[in-house]
Order: sequence, then C-alpha cells, then structure tokens
Amino acid sequence: MTIRPRRSALYMPASNLRAIEKAKSLDCDVVILDLEDAVAPDMKAEARANAVAAVKAGGFGTRELVIRVNALDTEWGAADLAAAAGSGADAVLAPKVSSAEEVGRYHAALSSAPAMGFWSMIETTRAIFRLDAIAEASAARPACWVLGTNDLAKEMGAKLTVDRAPFLGMMGLAVAAAKGHGVGVIDGVYNVLDDQEGLEAQCRQAKIFGFDGKSLIHPKQVEPANRLFGPSEEEIAWAEAAIAGFAAPENAGKGAIRVGGEMVERLHLAEAERIVAMAKSS
Repeated sequence: MTIRPRRSALYMPASNLRAIEKAKSLDCDVVILDLEDAVAPDMKAEARANAVAAVKAGGFGTRELVIRVNALDTEWGAADLAAAAGSGADAVLAPKVSSAEEVGRYHAALSSAPAMGFWSMIETTRAIFRLDAIAEASAARPACWVLGTNDLAKEMGAKLTVDRAPFLGMMGLAVAAAKGHGVGVIDGVYNVLDDQEGLEAQCRQAKIFGFDGKSLIHPKQVEPANRLFGPSEEEIAWAEAAIAGFAAPENAGKGAIRVGGEMVERLHLAEAERIVAMAKSS
C-alpha cells in the first residue's frame, strides 16, 4: 500500500518569495501556494508567476505541491487555472466549491492536464447540503477537500471556538461524503498562532472524525499536526499485531481474531495496513 501523508498542509502566499523558499525546508506534507486570500489584488499576476516558477524549479522533495487558485468567476480565475495546468503541480485547490456543476467547470478548465489533482475548499453553506454530489463529481480526478471553517463561520454568523460545536455535524458529513467516494479530506485552519493547546485539541478532534490532516497558516503549526495526525506507537503496535494475526496459518479464513485483548474483524485489516503504511511514509 502506497500512502502519501497529508498530516500538515501549509498555506504559503505565492506573492512572498522568501516564504516559498522557506517551504522547501519545512517538514510539512503539503505546500499550498496561495494565489487567493493571502494575495492582494495588485499582486495576483506576480503571485501566479511566482507559483509556477517555484513548482517548475523544484526543490520541494516529496512534499505535495498544490496551487490555490482564484475562483473561476473572478477576473483572475481562468488565467490561474491555465497557468496551474501547465505548471507541473500535483493539484489545484479551488475556493468556495458549492456544487457538482462547479466541479465540472473546473475539470473542463483543466482538460490539458488530465492527471492533475483537483482539490476543493468546502466553505459555503450551500456546499454542506450537496456534499455527496460534490464528492462524486470530484472523484473523476485525484481529489481532496479542505474544510474552510473561517468562511463557514462568517457566512453562518457562528462563533469559531476551539471545540467548534456549531460545525461538528458538518465535519462528520464532510468526512463521510469524501471517504465514501475515495476523496481525501483535510481539516480547516486554527487561527490563534500562540495557542498550541488549542491547535492540538483541534488536531485530536479532527483525527477522531477521520480527517487526514490539518491545513495550517504558520510553520510552527507543522510539528503538532504531524505528530497528532501520524499514527501513535500504540496504533502502530495494534496494526502490526492485527496484520500478523490474520497472516498466521491458524487464522486463515477467520472473520475475527483476538488482538491484545480485543476482537478485531477482518474488515479492520485494511485500516491496520493503512496505519503501517502511514508510519513507514511519514
């Protein structure tokens, strides 16, 4: 099993060349070169050129490279997508994707790059009620979602607290819809830079929900995200024991076996293999 970890997805403004260069030395799994929220209107064209040049120049190692474009209905969107399609980036990330029809429009705009992944920001209330259709349309390409809790909170008039009580239902639905169609899903950002306790609480919460990782706004958030979304020693030990148990000749054909004091069904074998693969690739 080949796993590409997405424990930490760090936004870097593509208008900032120093930030782009710094990303090459950070331990994040994903670098998101941002052309949208982090870039002022008069810097959009320069940021686009910077992002394309950075991807083509390389030096990011095994990090997954994603370009967050401006929406298709903005004055920069079409040019952003055309540039990203020819850049060699692993994927583009589109903001405020709210329907399967929008996904189709982006896929059509990326027709010159059939292997490129398409990532969606799930950050509108309209999207929440169309998650399954969006996921099904997204799966036509390598796909991943990023939850946009800041935009959801603004649109709803809700408070974005550490425990995210107003968003728990949406988080569960997003993970279920994404995983049901083989789409990755990454948690939203944590805005308070000097509150590691709050960041870690959200990482633990998101991992329980089934998110693959967390989107980040500062390099110092990378280490907690990597540590908390990566498999723990206890999880690795359980996974290795489960794999070994089902591989034992005496357990051939068994649907469930005893592992460390608990019953483990064969349906859990895929999860055990995923944990071991994640540990090896992290």
